[in-house]
Amino acid sequence: MSKSKKVKALLLVTVLGTSVLTGCSSKKEAAKNDDDYAITVGYYNCDHMTAAPVGVKAGIYEDLGLKVKTLGNGKVPEAMAAGQMDAGYIGTGGLAGAIPKGSPIVVAANNHSGGSEYLIVSNDIKDPKDLIGQKIAGDPDNDTLWQTDYGPEAGIPAKSSEYDCVDMESDKDAYLAFKTGKIKAFTSCDPWGSVAEFEGTGKIIASTQYKEESTGKQYNCCSFSLNKNFIKEHPELAKKLVLAHTKSIEYIYTNPVKAAKIFAEDYNVEEEVALMTIYKKTVGEGRTLTWKITGDEYKNNLEMYKEYKKMDKVPTYDEVVDKSLIDSCGADDFDTFIKEKVDPVFPKGMSYEEWKAKAMEMDEK
Repeated sequence: MSKSKKVKALLLVTVLGTSVLTGCSSKKEAAKNDDDYAITVGYYNCDHMTAAPVGVKAGIYEDLGLKVKTLGNGKVPEAMAAGQMDAGYIGTGGLAGAIPKGSPIVVAANNHSGGSEYLIVSNDIKDPKDLIGQKIAGDPDNDTLWQTDYGPEAGIPAKSSEYDCVDMESDKDAYLAFKTGKIKAFTSCDPWGSVAEFEGTGKIIASTQYKEESTGKQYNCCSFSLNKNFIKEHPELAKKLVLAHTKSIEYIYTNPVKAAKIFAEDYNVEEEVALMTIYKKTVGEGRTLTWKITGDEYKNNLEMYKEYKKMDKVPTYDEVVDKSLIDSCGADDFDTFIKEKVDPVFPKGMSYEEWKAKAMEMDEK
């Protein structure tokens, strides 16, 4: 796989629903029923979303007195855009595209800045150009990463007409189609690239990072987003939910073996693949899982959407991001957390073998 990275931010290609559902209870009733309210949190099968299952299985939601039901499937972006979920881990591009159409969603915390997406091909693709004319999962015409990274890095056209393109509801579905020979390639976050290489079903031929190496300019892949009706009707629950999101990410950094076991169970992959994935997210590709909002990453995304004309109307930063909950929920400062709790144990530049040995040693204590 080429080490060169020509980097842009992710634009989620899923076409989002735009209907808006309002909350069914009054603000007074909602406040009274907070103790009984079951929060719905959506995510989909991508390593970027690992905080969701960790929040449940590590007991973080429960410790904060939250009753949370997580739903992991390929329909989360549409459900969030339609106002049918209280919260969800979704691509920032899809969220931004839905807001001008009336969707009641807003970024409440960051989730993933930096980190890779991959172009994965079957083993019989000896040269990237062999992919032309083959059946693939994806739509290069409408996927910015194809245009800025996968196509140029692999030296193949970033045009849907050059391939037999099919849609898949989730990365997991795409991998299953890939493994059974129904498609020759797909693009995905981990664990599916690592699974393909671990199981010997395919190989990664191109990848992207959500930052520009030459300038350090950062972009955002996906965010922890809340339904604005939920925030209005359950402000204290919303605040605790954002805090739980930050605590889940902290758990992944400081309890990597336990987090990997949760990941392996939830995503139905081998524990070794899960460990490889957790390593990438927390050390190998940098501290890519984060709740920190600088503002710049989202502004860079919005500029990119305008540049590539990927949506009819690009919302403003203030329409996309609401920092009030992350600033008031009691979350730790991300940079301080990394400096004090992560850097001394798992320094940047640590190899996977060194990291795994240290993580296993800590888990045995």
